[in-house]
Amino acid sequence: MLTSPELRALKGQRPSVWITAYDVVQAQVAEEAGIDVILVGDSLGMTTMGYDTTIPVTLDDMIHHAAMVRRGATHTMMIVDFPFLTYPDIPTALRNAARIMQQTLANGVKLEGGRDIIAVVDALIREKIPVIGHLGLTPQSIHTMGGYKVQAKTSAAIERLIADARELSDHGVSAIVLEGIPDRVAAFVTDHVDAPTVGIGAGSHVDGQVLVFHDCLGLSPNLPKFARPFAHVRDDMIHGLEDYRNAVLGRSFPSDAETYHIPDREWERFLAEYKD
Repeated sequence: MLTSPELRALKGQRPSVWITAYDVVQAQVAEEAGIDVILVGDSLGMTTMGYDTTIPVTLDDMIHHAAMVRRGATHTMMIVDFPFLTYPDIPTALRNAARIMQQTLANGVKLEGGRDIIAVVDALIREKIPVIGHLGLTPQSIHTMGGYKVQAKTSAAIERLIADARELSDHGVSAIVLEGIPDRVAAFVTDHVDAPTVGIGAGSHVDGQVLVFHDCLGLSPNLPKFARPFAHVRDDMIHGLEDYRNAVLGRSFPSDAETYHIPDREWERFLAEYKD
């Protein structure tokens, strides 16, 4: 299992490979595929729970799903998102982090924000909890951002992003997720901070990549611009269920080989002794 110091040490050596996961099966296949880090993201609100945003996701939701993921991937580094408004101050953040770490056996937590949350970051790290930062397009701020829009497109916004990234890095985060920003901005940040960067919609010049499980495997009906489906599982699932439906209607399923049988002798004895 990759550790937090080992994750930081990968910077400049090789990219780290991250994927989200939300249940046992997803975790199992991620681990078998050799993924470096599983992120139990609050994106589960949209991929798994049917919400339009991540905001309705609760701490109990995160713990419930992360515990499933841990049972499916016991040898893979697992990071768990703090959901919306669960780290507004140090006491609340520490209390909620304790629940995440103890009830899910996570290897660290991720939270959105930069200099505005640095006191919380410091408190978590002081308690020996590895922290992953998240800058750029931060989904929990969707309403103030005006939607899922690319961030850091102006000089002033770029400067703010760089200042936030440097602050997080200098305060000891294990990595920084950069979401939905131009590739040159992400490359510049990557070159100017000690912490490894992990991109999602941030181009290729970062220290690692993360994709949502459903986007990566073609389960999502609509893909964002930055996602590439490396499989087409949704189509395979639909075709499989269509074949199953047709086999049931045509009575070709179950076949004789898929059926349990009783010896003729026992069946004949039953019929002879049975009284209606």
